[in-house]
Amino acid sequence: MPKEEKVIIFDTTLRDGEQTPGANLNTREKLEIARALALLGVDVIEAGFPFTSPGDFEAVRTVGQEVKGVTICALARSLSQDIDCAAEALEGIEDARIHVFIGTSPIHRKHQLRKSKSQVLKMARDGVKRARGFTSNVQFSPMDATRTEGPFLIEVLEAAIEAGATTLNIPDTVGYAMPESFRELITRLREEVEGIEKTVISVHCHNDLGLAVANSLAAIKAGAGQVECTINGLGERAGNASLEEIVMALATRKDFFNKITRIRTQRLYPTSRLVSALTGILVQRNKAVVGENAFAHESGIHQDGVLKEPTTFEIMKPEDVGLVKSKLVLGKLSGRHAFIARVKELGYELDEEALEHAFNQFKALADKKKDIYDEDIAAIVEEELVEVPEVFAIESFHTTSGTGTIPTATVRMRIADGSVVQDAACGDGPVDAIYKTIDRITGFKGDLADYHIRAITGGKDAMGEVTLEVRHQGKIVHGRATSTDIIDASAKAYLAAINRIEAAKERAKSR
Repeated sequence: MPKEEKVIIFDTTLRDGEQTPGANLNTREKLEIARALALLGVDVIEAGFPFTSPGDFEAVRTVGQEVKGVTICALARSLSQDIDCAAEALEGIEDARIHVFIGTSPIHRKHQLRKSKSQVLKMARDGVKRARGFTSNVQFSPMDATRTEGPFLIEVLEAAIEAGATTLNIPDTVGYAMPESFRELITRLREEVEGIEKTVISVHCHNDLGLAVANSLAAIKAGAGQVECTINGLGERAGNASLEEIVMALATRKDFFNKITRIRTQRLYPTSRLVSALTGILVQRNKAVVGENAFAHESGIHQDGVLKEPTTFEIMKPEDVGLVKSKLVLGKLSGRHAFIARVKELGYELDEEALEHAFNQFKALADKKKDIYDEDIAAIVEEELVEVPEVFAIESFHTTSGTGTIPTATVRMRIADGSVVQDAACGDGPVDAIYKTIDRITGFKGDLADYHIRAITGGKDAMGEVTLEVRHQGKIVHGRATSTDIIDASAKAYLAAINRIEAAKERAKSR
C-alpha cells in the first residue's frame, strides 16, 4: 500500500458554523472554542469574517493572538475593503491566511453580483493579488462552484493561481452536488486546470440534501487535500460537513481512503459538547459519532453481540472519540484535586475562579443525588463556560400546582443595582407561572419560541437540562441551565436568555 497522505482539516465552526440560525458567539466564547479546536488538532481555524462586524474583527484578532500551533484564517469578499480589513485583523499573527471568495455561477453572477463573466474574473484575480500583498498564504473560493459552467470555473481558478492563490477551495455552496458528480468535478479540475498541482485543492460542502459528508469524502478520494467542516455539522440552513464524521470515516476506513489527519479523536466528544453548550444548538441523539445514541444498543440481538464482542455491532470504539462509558466515582466526600483532575480528563480548561465555582456547584449537587456521572460534571463545567451577565438573578422561588389547583409561582429576584424584588403570577403550569412572574419583575416582552428538556443521566435523581429560545424584537436568543429540579433549570434558562438581551441593550447604549 502506498504511503498514507495527510488531509488538512480546515474548521469553520467560528465563521460558517456561527451562521447557524439562532447561534451567536461572543469573543470570549469563540476563544474557548478556538482553544478546544487547537487541542483537537485542526490545521486551520477560520475565525471569522472581519469586515462584517467589529465583533468578528475582534474575534479574529483575539483568536490569532491567543491560539498557537494552528493557522488562523479570515474570510473576505473579493473587495479591497474586505481584504484590507482581514489583513488588519490578522496583523502580527505568525501563521495567518486570507480566504478570498466571489460567486461564479450564472445565478450568482446575474442575481447577486449583477456582473459579467469578465468582471467576475477580474475581481477574482484582483482580490487574490491584493490578499497576496499581505500574506503568502491565500485561499480562493469560487462560490457556488458546483453550479458554475465548467470552462468558466477552470478559467477563474487559473486566474486565481496566476494571481498567487496557494489553496483552491471548491464550494458546494447550496448542497447541490451528488457524490459521483462531485468526485468527477475534482478529478476534472486536477486534470485540466493549469498550475493546480502547485496548490492544495480544498472542498466546502453544505448539507441541504444530507450529502455534505458523502460529497467531502468523494472529493478526498478524488485527490482533494483539504476539507472544510464544522463541529456538529453546524452552518447555514442544513449545515456543513461534520468534522467528526469526516475524521472518523477516514480513521475507520483507512483501508479504503489511505488518508490520515492530525486530529486527536479522543477530544471529539468533549469538543462537540463544548460547542453545543456555547452555541445553544443541541446535538441530535442519533447524530453519528457524537450523538447520545451513537454507541447505544437496545435490540437484544445487538446487546448480546456487543457483550460477546464489541466489533459485532460497533465499528468504532466509544473511547476513541472521547465518549465516557463508566460513571464517575466522585461524591460529596471527594476533594478539590480529584474534581479538577476529572474536569481536565474530560477535556475542559477553566480558570481558577471558574474552577472554584464549578467545584462548589459539584459539592452542592453531590448533596442532592447519590450517583454523579461524567455527564453531570460536563454540564456543570459547560455552564461556567457560557458567559451570561447577571442583570437579574433569582434568590428564591416557590411554585404550587396540581389537580384542582391553579398553578402559581412566587419569585424573589435580585437586580444588578442591588435591589430585591418579589412578585407572583398564575399560569397554565408551574413553568408557565414562573415565566410569567419573571416577565412581571423584569418587564420582559417577548415570546418563548422553543423549549427542550432532557435528562443528562439516568435515575430518578438525574440532572435535568433545559435549553430554550426566546424571540425578542425579531431576534432569537438562547438560554440553557441544568439542575436536579427541572423547574429551577427552566427558570434559570429563561433568565439566562433575558440577561443576554439586557446585556445587548446595554452594549447598544454604550456605542
